[in-house]
Amino acid sequence: MRAGSGRPPAAWAADRVPAGNRWAAGRPILGAVEAFRIVGGARLAGEVRVTGAKNSVLKLMAASLLAEGTSVLHEVPDILDVEYMAELLRRLGCDVVRDRATRSVSITVPEVPHHKADYDLVRKLRASINVLGPLLARCGEADVALPGGDNIGSRGLDMHIAGLERLGATVRSEHGFLIATRDERLHGATVWLDFPSVGATENLLMASVLAKGTTVIDNAAREPEIVDICTMLQKMGGQIEGVGTSTLVIEGVEALSPTEHTTVPDRLVVGTWAVGAVMTRGDITIHNAVAAHLEIALDKLVRAGAIVDEVPDGFRVACHDRPRAVDVVTLPYPGFPTDLQPQFIALNSIAHGSAMVTENLFEARFRFVNEMVRLGADVRTDGHHAMVRGRQSLSGAPVEAADIRAGAGLVLAGLVAEGCTTVYEPHHVDRGYDGFIDDLVRLGADVSRVDV
Repeated sequence: MRAGSGRPPAAWAADRVPAGNRWAAGRPILGAVEAFRIVGGARLAGEVRVTGAKNSVLKLMAASLLAEGTSVLHEVPDILDVEYMAELLRRLGCDVVRDRATRSVSITVPEVPHHKADYDLVRKLRASINVLGPLLARCGEADVALPGGDNIGSRGLDMHIAGLERLGATVRSEHGFLIATRDERLHGATVWLDFPSVGATENLLMASVLAKGTTVIDNAAREPEIVDICTMLQKMGGQIEGVGTSTLVIEGVEALSPTEHTTVPDRLVVGTWAVGAVMTRGDITIHNAVAAHLEIALDKLVRAGAIVDEVPDGFRVACHDRPRAVDVVTLPYPGFPTDLQPQFIALNSIAHGSAMVTENLFEARFRFVNEMVRLGADVRTDGHHAMVRGRQSLSGAPVEAADIRAGAGLVLAGLVAEGCTTVYEPHHVDRGYDGFIDDLVRLGADVSRVDV
């Protein structure tokens, strides 16, 4: 290396970067890297239709394991996470057929599925832990690699394990796998969740529908996605009371039957479009959307200056002036959703005034703030609080998405930034948003997927 240059020659660097590692000091070294390129200044206007919820359809796919035969799901988004779950089910012995034209998935489950979910898929998909309950109930054993997914903080499995043990399972961790077994049929029990965990509620629901006797899940999660999985399980023959409340009562049955089900609309994608309309002083009509699933978030947007009007299958969001900053505190449903927190930080960063954003669910969500600062945002964090002082405009820059919602927030910020913004690691956004870039272009944005 030349003395005083401070940087090795390109050939030297290429020889020493491990295969597949294209990054050094935040910049690509080897080969082309995909990114979103956003030219700021667009006003989003028009109509968009949202598909089924990512956070529901993945669990519905896992629930299909509970019945031998073919179940069909509709309104399935064309996203990476669905493909990951489809491949996981195939490895468990299922026949999975996706029809992208009709947005449906057909899952044919064998009499006895395989019971091992390997790490190479599980590490990509947090929702893969939801095969634990169905496999345990159907097969008497489940070996599931400890899951991966978004890097937004710790999400322990203690409540999953404690609840399944209350139902009569034996659970241990061994060589990176969570191994659950039962000597005989699971039995009903009363399970109190320390926190209304969505994942624990879903796993316990799916295990208890085939258990002997009555199971009560207290302090259960109440998200629309929980209601959705309860509805599908009821169609399959499950006996569940208290749907939509914090107390679920499940009377176990001997067997379930395959079914056909339409996935609930994705409220988080809906919320992202609503924030985008307000940030860009736009006007978007969102179809296949349920306003009741976003009451607090929509109220915040109205306080920010938006106009929200219901239409027969959704609602319209419009904003004609610079938005006002709004305080946000994330809480379990029906509180403000943590998965809309990055989008609201992006909104507050260009709003009039200052606002406090408090994150109560995932401690690493604020990693996204560092990228917003690169775009010129004035955001200061202290523990689980972020103080956002709005600025007239942001400045385009290269940034990196660390998770699905952070990626969406950065794209929205790029729409209102001066110049060009490049968002690296776009696969995170692809995991949760179906046709995101195409929809943005149709709404008037100058956005493209490029090789950098």
